[in-house]
Amino acid sequence: MSSRAAAVEAEIPGALADLKRLVAIESVSSDPDRADQVQASAEAVAELLTGAGCPDVRIVSAAGGKPAVIGRYPAPKGAPTICLYAHHDVQPTGPVDQWHSDPFTATERDGRLYGRGAADDKGGFAVHLAALRAWGGQPPVGVTVFVEGEEEMGSPTLADLMAEHRELLAADVYVIADSGNWEVGAPAFTTTLRGLADCVVEVETSDRLLHSGQFGGVVPDALTTLCRLLATLHDDAGNVAVAGVRNAEEPDLDYPAERVATESGMLPGVQTIGTDGLAGRMWRKPSVSVLAIDATPVDKAANVLAPSARAKVSMRVAPGQDAHEAMSALTEHLRTHAPWGAKVTVHDGEAGQPGQVPFEGPYADAAQAAFGQAWGREPVFVGQGGSIPMVADFQAAFPEATVLVTAVADPDSRMHGIDESLHLGDFANACRAEADFLGRCAELQR
Repeated sequence: MSSRAAAVEAEIPGALADLKRLVAIESVSSDPDRADQVQASAEAVAELLTGAGCPDVRIVSAAGGKPAVIGRYPAPKGAPTICLYAHHDVQPTGPVDQWHSDPFTATERDGRLYGRGAADDKGGFAVHLAALRAWGGQPPVGVTVFVEGEEEMGSPTLADLMAEHRELLAADVYVIADSGNWEVGAPAFTTTLRGLADCVVEVETSDRLLHSGQFGGVVPDALTTLCRLLATLHDDAGNVAVAGVRNAEEPDLDYPAERVATESGMLPGVQTIGTDGLAGRMWRKPSVSVLAIDATPVDKAANVLAPSARAKVSMRVAPGQDAHEAMSALTEHLRTHAPWGAKVTVHDGEAGQPGQVPFEGPYADAAQAAFGQAWGREPVFVGQGGSIPMVADFQAAFPEATVLVTAVADPDSRMHGIDESLHLGDFANACRAEADFLGRCAELQR
């Protein structure tokens, strides 16, 4: 074992301990009552970077935004600068009583570390930390560590933050450690990402509550009307039936149906929706989902016809299509497909651009070699069905740079869900790979 490899091995336990400390901070960025926890999380990240020998660490935010951390190690003469990205904010836990251990107490079980943010994405920061410590706080290249604080809210002020701190964030390579590996023991680089467009649609059919016996069968109730409208979003096979929404080219990678069923927890007998290959359906075709409906609760129902009802509708946008264009297509469909002349109002929500991430050039080659060495097998090139908004932001702000989307999570990590976890073996491999990658980049003069 080389001295550098030995140094990485020595730092992995400490990085894991620091990850456990970070998981204990309830940095749910979407919860106003936890704003102090998001701030505490940023301060903990800054403290850890300072302890890792980073000479320039600052907590920053754009107007109205959450705190992010920027740490900078200056580049040796002629060496490139690598920006290592992660985010320290997390999703809400959902029902805590459904977790097998406290979501904010990092718990090791069966080779995995459980806790909110362990995989998404405090684990990504811990990988950066281990790699930097393995170089004794003196990496052989310039390194900028950028740890965002509002990714789980869709990064609403990221573009402003990047514009305000453009000189601090400029780099030759951006390593975004916020995606998923192909499977446990198989590293992956993400090369396509779906975007996001959502809206709230409200249906109104009358200006008052109506007696269902007196007017039922004549006046349409709003909830039935809404259900029929939402049903027009798909064809009978489950494909999106919204005009103007496009597909991308099918990926050359098989995703077995049995694996989808296992990873998703589909109940026996439930069928997948849509046509064409499963990988394409998850990564490169649009999807439409009804996330929520506002209507009379069952336990408060009376024999009346509801005059209004509304739903939140979310679309995942295929790579290659503009998210705002897809949003317009979705809202136009909803406005024009309501049955029985019902009044429809649509309120646009968030829009996040899809991404195509070319894997090419000397830095990509160095990453492929480093990750292949660490895992003992060649990386897989995958897509992701979810959006990572900062990919498009980095590409737009620094078009000449190489963007690499890496991962510490795997299909069993349950990011955003109950019992989120990190595979400890893959965490260690990610630390080894990133430390090696920094060394390989030092050999590539600017």
